[in-house]
Amino acid sequence: MSLDQIIPAALQLPAKERALLAASLWESIADPYAHGGQRSDEDAVTLALARDEELENGMVSPLSHADLMQQLRA
Repeated sequence: MSLDQIIPAALQLPAKERALLAASLWESIADPYAHGGQRSDEDAVTLALARDEELENGMVSPLSHADLMQQLRA
């Protein structure tokens, strides 16, 4: 079944069932940023600074939420 078939069918579900479907789908996605335990404040700051540096030096480009969602749906 393709997304072109699933999405219209899902949108016809009652709101409660759509919410349950959305929650089930969300829970099925592994978090690529999951950390195996609590991250210390120092580690969190170090990670944030490293990601900021990646943006500043052009290694990565910022992406708006709308652009991300558009790319995921393409």
